[in-house]
Amino acid sequence: MVERRLTDALVMQYRDFLIAEEKAQGTIEKYLRDVRAFVAFLPENRVVEKEGLVCYKQQLAARYKAASVNSMLVALNQLWGFLGWNECRIRLLKVQRSCFRPQEKELGREEYVRLVRAAQAKQNDRLSLLIQAICSTGIRVSEHRFITAESLRSGRVMILNKGKARTIFLPDPLRRVLVQYCRQQGIVSGPVFVTRNGRPMDRCNIWAEMKALCARADVEAQKVFPHNLRHLFAVTYYRMEKDVVRLADVLGHTSVDTTRIYTADSGADCIRTLSRLGLVIPDLCGKKKITT
Repeated sequence: MVERRLTDALVMQYRDFLIAEEKAQGTIEKYLRDVRAFVAFLPENRVVEKEGLVCYKQQLAARYKAASVNSMLVALNQLWGFLGWNECRIRLLKVQRSCFRPQEKELGREEYVRLVRAAQAKQNDRLSLLIQAICSTGIRVSEHRFITAESLRSGRVMILNKGKARTIFLPDPLRRVLVQYCRQQGIVSGPVFVTRNGRPMDRCNIWAEMKALCARADVEAQKVFPHNLRHLFAVTYYRMEKDVVRLADVLGHTSVDTTRIYTADSGADCIRTLSRLGLVIPDLCGKKKITT
């Protein structure tokens, strides 16, 4: 068997490949972070062997949830595919799809409203409008840069992301307040949500600004992050339209299976549904006690 040695030069070639493939910056950073974590696990000679990969997978499984482990293994499998080291590919952990969403991390509509009000109370119009823009259109946080002064005139935003193009529509109430915001800020062209230097806001800054609203909005910090706004959009849209295929198009998903993650019921919804089945028969006499 040919010896496979993972050098820094090969990792840099992989990085250049991801850039050439027009992967999102966040995706590139994550893949490289996962690859470097594996490099740190390797022996000094950096020789990659299947036995070592299996051991690494077991170590990950002991420390992280299955979904997290699989995301790390995907990064490695992508690397092996790029290098042509197909014998190094490793199977992902089997994960049973959850039939409901974890409520402890689900952002509700009332909590969303409180976040917007908290941003308004801090006179942070940019953050308030950005939160509303993400939540009312379902865009990814990295896609906010495609909302431009020019797009406000047509009410349509052309988004180019992950090698795909899609058009989203801006709700009229959102378009009107964004037009007013641009007028106040003197923005006549280019992205709407920019820093003082005129650059599109960074996702890390957006995350930090949202977290700073938690106390004032009385919302648990674990529920407050940009992607949860996209999730709330998806849940709200699906409850109204019941069209998962159309929702997949709006969200920019290649597979409807990905969209189904967003449309799963919450635990409370499942309990209400089960209770309505009426399959628990009460003791009408009320005399007999259940014995074990």
